[in-house]
Amino acid sequence: MAAVHVHLGDEADEVPFLFRQAVEALRAARVRPEIRIEEVAAPRRLASYAYALEATVRTGDDEPADGRLVLLHEPDGQDAWHGVFRLVTLASAELEPEMAGDPLLPEVSWSWLTGSLSAHRASYHDPSGTVSRASSHYFGGLSDRADDARIEIRASWTPRERPGGAGPDLSAHLSGWCDLLCACAGLPPSEDPEQQARGAGGVLPLPKRRG
Repeated sequence: MAAVHVHLGDEADEVPFLFRQAVEALRAARVRPEIRIEEVAAPRRLASYAYALEATVRTGDDEPADGRLVLLHEPDGQDAWHGVFRLVTLASAELEPEMAGDPLLPEVSWSWLTGSLSAHRASYHDPSGTVSRASSHYFGGLSDRADDARIEIRASWTPRERPGGAGPDLSAHLSGWCDLLCACAGLPPSEDPEQQARGAGGVLPLPKRRG
């Protein structure tokens, strides 16, 4: 990964143990080979402590999907979160233009997030978000360009802490998020042997794009 960019509030020497533990869990997590991931500058105004990752899905020379995942932490919690941690994401992907008009696309896209987290047993509560789609049609001097479309999934959720004050299992949340990006890119769910043994799955990707 790249150099560390973590917003640690005003007292960097007094970073809460739970937050340091959560960041290390994200750094140590193994991700799918199609995913290129790196640390980026974390936002400074959303919470006292924050950590951010960006990821790109690569299939050959193509990069059909990308996204950002931000971990927020307030030691005293936030009422809207119902917890001390919150995960926030933006996932974006190319679409076949004819798919942008599918009336079921928003519901299916949201199910990629919830299904991917469930497949990795990433326990959470209080999810919220939006699914947006946009189509571009080119005219005049740009008429030689092919029509294109994109989908954006903006979401946040509170990872459920494990018993005994151990904090949430954020490696599972990162794995689920990576599967979300791959579903947006039209790739099948991860073939993790442990996940298959549990019988998890059911995340349906977009149809593969035309070459």
